[in-house]
Amino acid sequence: MAARVLSQDVRKRFEGARDVLALDGINVDIQPGQFISILGPSGCGKSTFLRCVAGLENISSGSLTVDQQPVSGPPDQVGMVFQRDALLEWRSIRDNILLPLEFAGKRTADYLDKVDQLLALTGLSQFADSYPRQLSGGMRQRASICRALVDDPRLLLMDEPFGALDALTRDNMNAELQRIWMKTGNTTLFVTHGIAEAVFLGDTVLVFSSRPGRILEQIKIDFPRPRPLSLRETPEFGRHVAHIRQLFGIADGAGDSHE
Repeated sequence: MAARVLSQDVRKRFEGARDVLALDGINVDIQPGQFISILGPSGCGKSTFLRCVAGLENISSGSLTVDQQPVSGPPDQVGMVFQRDALLEWRSIRDNILLPLEFAGKRTADYLDKVDQLLALTGLSQFADSYPRQLSGGMRQRASICRALVDDPRLLLMDEPFGALDALTRDNMNAELQRIWMKTGNTTLFVTHGIAEAVFLGDTVLVFSSRPGRILEQIKIDFPRPRPLSLRETPEFGRHVAHIRQLFGIADGAGDSHE
């Protein structure tokens, strides 16, 4: 069952030699099964918010719950995918996918069919016994997505997972991720710098301000699914992108790190 995430007036302050307010009053109610894109400039707190939801950082004030349970550590059945795939080079792709189950003390033999299903879902069946060094960047990230999904998470947290990929591979991975999400039905929070990527993937785009991170706007994206990559060429898609660029104060035609 997919998770609900409720953030009420969440603040996060890093104390020390340099006191930094990273998040300032984050309010959002994420419903089960939604795909939420989190977009904002570097250092705006979007990854910090993801880490708070994951229970890897404690909030300073406010309320943050997953399925009505306060987050005080990593919640049950949460998968994470990072920009770097963090695959272990000396383990096969199958064994990398099984790794979270080993950490959880679960019997991996009971999950071999599930691993085969995920490999088939992501087009990696023939690479199950290959090693990470033998795979392309996009294939490695697909393997890391399999690893995040192997224990049927209610909630999938993705922190710029395609940021290191070339533009063409990134576009293909956007389409691939949409297909996987439609099959699994997880609640997904996806952090990105890319405006077009956020609009293409999200049911809602949370637009974060510069630090301290606040939500400038929650933009509902109503395009039907599955969404073809050609959607990006339509006037309706362009209007969403233009509106977000305006929120960031980006002039039309100007280059920026959000594209």
